[in-house]
Amino acid sequence: MKKAYLQIIAAASLWGCIGLFIKLLTAAGLTSMQGVAVRSLVGLIFYGLFLFLTDRPALRVDLRDWYWFFGTGVCSMLFFNWCYFSAITLSSMSVAAVLLYTSPVFVTLMSAIFFHEAVTPVKVIALAATFAGCVLVTGLFPLGQVPISAGTILFGLGSGFGYALYSIFGKFILKKYSPATVTFYTILFCAIFSLPISGLHANLGALASWQALAGALGVGVLCCALAYHLYTAGLRDAEPGKAAILATVEPFVAAALGILLFHEEVTPSKLLGMAAILGAVLLLNLPEKKS
Repeated sequence: MKKAYLQIIAAASLWGCIGLFIKLLTAAGLTSMQGVAVRSLVGLIFYGLFLFLTDRPALRVDLRDWYWFFGTGVCSMLFFNWCYFSAITLSSMSVAAVLLYTSPVFVTLMSAIFFHEAVTPVKVIALAATFAGCVLVTGLFPLGQVPISAGTILFGLGSGFGYALYSIFGKFILKKYSPATVTFYTILFCAIFSLPISGLHANLGALASWQALAGALGVGVLCCALAYHLYTAGLRDAEPGKAAILATVEPFVAAALGILLFHEEVTPSKLLGMAAILGAVLLLNLPEKKS
């Protein structure tokens, strides 16, 4: 079981490095959407080759289920990545990462609507803590302390909403397919729809630089293919609730990289906001008392 926990922590740590590689891609002249296309394309190639060599049955699906993969790949992965990368470009890695973790709020609300899950007092407290954390981490309180644009907030919350959609669509599709199958076709649909609208074909020259190559390999192989493989392997032997708690390592890694490598400002309100949001995530994953 300890091996599974280490795999999940490693996956979350790799996700926390996404901003580092996106910085390299944008420095090379790629846009946020082109970064999404590069990540999904490189991840698709490496993960597809991995499954072809090790688990070919995972590549088989019923074509009539295409709309579920459209939901996970386009409505969730493509939308959330575009919003997340845009938030990183407009603001900082730490702010974007913490806003991404507003996703439990959206998961709670949508689960209550679609799955009739009870909104308990614990969930209400967690939602309130998350909202307060967002206000603090974005610099809205104390007022004017950290100038964060409305676009950054909208993109950050959009990334949280798109990220949450994966849990909603995944809850249905995982009843029929393995995590490996869902992961591969999610990346496939993301790649298919992101490439035409990204304009990457008109900016292929930017990929010739060392920054672009390093960013592409990092965000595609490490933060997409390898990270999802590690998380799926760990989830196979670990409880989903504990896996979700361990995955909160991601914003800590992102914030630490932002501070250490890019000298991003650290304020008491930002730290308090990060603690409030992560505390809410932990609270939502606590086991409920049995009556």
